Amino acid sequence: MSVRRLTRCAVLTALALALSVAEGLVPLTVLIPLPGLRLGLANLVTLYALYALSGRDALLILVARCLLGALVGGNLMALAFSLTGGLLSLGVMALLRRVPGLSLFGVSMAGAAAHNTGQILSALVVLGSLSPLVYLPPLLLCSLVTGAFTGAVAALLVRYVPSPVESERKT
Repeated sequence: MSVRRLTRCAVLTALALALSVAEGLVPLTVLIPLPGLRLGLANLVTLYALYALSGRDALLILVARCLLGALVGGNLMALAFSLTGGLLSLGVMALLRRVPGLSLFGVSMAGAAAHNTGQILSALVVLGSLSPLVYLPPLLLCSLVTGAFTGAVAALLVRYVPSPVESERKT
């Protein structure tokens, strides 16, 4: 791995971690009473990395953010939920990115739904019960809104923030 690539991934990981921590300070549950509901701002960085860099870089950034987030937050149980949701989301987004005609907006919405599904799957395993499935329909409904928001912002980022890969080709 080149120093330039490592530095780029480290900066994007720090940004994703900062967005995740900042998002935790804004209680979205005041507007929508679903415990743990978040906009998914850290997913902006994952989407940007997936579209502007590579799937491999997006995976490195996602895993590093999840690990660091669990350490910073002091909640290692959250790591299971974060990684399961994040990996399922990234996998779905990486596959859907290749579908002709499907926009980043649609990919983001599917990624948000996959993330929520992954977290529910993790809850099923951790709790050893089917009760978390009751929580899935309202989460999936909310994921349409949160995924649309992050998709719209990510589309702007990909369009207006120069890709580091393109910048390297010019030098």
